[in-house]
Amino acid sequence: VQLQAFGGGLVQAGGSLRLSCAASGRSVSSYAMGWFRQAPGKEREFVAGISGSGGTISHADSVKGRFTISRDNAKNTLYLQMTSLKPEDTADYYCAARIVVRIDGRLYMRSSEYAYWGQGTQVTVSS
Repeated sequence: VQLQAFGGGLVQAGGSLRLSCAASGRSVSSYAMGWFRQAPGKEREFVAGISGSGGTISHADSVKGRFTISRDNAKNTLYLQMTSLKPEDTADYYCAARIVVRIDGRLYMRSSEYAYWGQGTQVTVSS
């Protein structure tokens, strides 16, 4: 599985962006997937995740109410809609995927739990 993240850019505080993560090589419709971010000098952190069934989603407290994760299985693509962006959201954003043993509502929030990663897309929010 290859993942390619895109959609980042420079935006003013309060603005919006939509990140996309296109998968190729095989269908990821039953994979658990997630978005992580890493700011300069900081560790990679969980942003949002979606279960293999697609029935369970979770967002980090820092982005809850502002970011929304979703997936389009027909397009083999994962999305992250980001609104009300803040300067502290500035980071490289990575999408990730993992095979699940059982297609259920389990979520994975640790980067070590994911086997496949996109190359990252940079988001810069100016104040």
